[in-house]
Amino acid sequence: MGTARRVVVKVGSASLTSSGGGIDPVQIDALADAIAQRHSQGVELILVSSGAVASGFASLGLRTKPRDAASKQASASVGQMLLVARYAASFARYNLVVGQVLLTAEDLLRRSQYRSAKRTFDRLLALKALPVVNENDTVATAQNKFGDNDRLAALVAHVVHADALVLLSDVAGLYTDDPRRAGARLLEQVMGESDLAEVSVSSSGSSGIGSGGMASKIAAARIATAAGVHVVLANATHAHAALAGEPVGTYFAPTGSRLPIRLLWLRHVATPAGQLVIDSGALRAVTDRHASLLAAGVTRLHGEFDAGDPVEVVGPDGVVVAHGLVGYDSRALPQLLGKSTPMLAAEHQREVIHRDDMVLLPPLGVFPENVAKKRGFRTFSLKTSASADGFSGGAG
Repeated sequence: MGTARRVVVKVGSASLTSSGGGIDPVQIDALADAIAQRHSQGVELILVSSGAVASGFASLGLRTKPRDAASKQASASVGQMLLVARYAASFARYNLVVGQVLLTAEDLLRRSQYRSAKRTFDRLLALKALPVVNENDTVATAQNKFGDNDRLAALVAHVVHADALVLLSDVAGLYTDDPRRAGARLLEQVMGESDLAEVSVSSSGSSGIGSGGMASKIAAARIATAAGVHVVLANATHAHAALAGEPVGTYFAPTGSRLPIRLLWLRHVATPAGQLVIDSGALRAVTDRHASLLAAGVTRLHGEFDAGDPVEVVGPDGVVVAHGLVGYDSRALPQLLGKSTPMLAAEHQREVIHRDDMVLLPPLGVFPENVAKKRGFRTFSLKTSASADGFSGGAG
């Protein structure tokens, strides 16, 4: 960490605001001190900052953080202005200029917008400015949200080719259990998935102000380390030490190399709109040969989705093996299940999921059909007896 030349720093709402809402200038100044020190040493830094909603709701006369979307977006629009103004004043003490960058998931998934965002980051860094990033909460919807700023920070680290990601929180690192419980132990290093086996993620931050708990931080660490990025999770009060590479908090070692941003999003961030259950032959083709998924290999589907939506690919044993962008909507696909390509009309002689739009997953566990029903997914499957079209549809 101490030798990293480009670092993304993410700080949570609880480390920036008071318990009742509103900006805490003392905490922001302390964060600015730590970042400015590393910046003066030639390190390029990008700050991903939560806190817009938490900073804004009190100014609107709301007593608690709102839960409805419209009030959250209104609070974010006010709070973002207050937050950036406070950052500008705090970093001005070091003659460090800040630049605001607001993103939605679409900005990183569409090639033209991704390239534009990367150019902006690169130019700001070349001009010795500090990009301050947040999700564009005022326009983000359930369909194009990152989910939380921990994952946003991990994806930004990938976009800018960062060497390291520092997650600053109100806890000291990753514990085996809620750190308030007796026997909870701080994990100083996570070298791979096996090190997470004993971790319970029931605990989140203590303030109730933020939206990203420990589960989201582990998810962010998985995204970043899978892209070859070093990750440190530490208390924001130890920002100086964490940025200097001192042994504080929890260190997550890189586990992979960079994926295309779209596949990284598909593997770790996208919320599947449904599932495709495949037979054993299609399973071998997809997992062993990384082949495209054809209609002949799909036996059942769960959910209602549009063409281009992310879906889970599930093997015959119920194990989720891949995520992919489906080429058909859930209204058209049931008529194609199990049919070989020559049997299909010309307009349907294409892949259900193209290999370039699919990413394999480590085993995620069994997904039995009764779970699909609990999720409210509608189910279509092949009939075992002959019928006019060879298919049947039924509500799951």
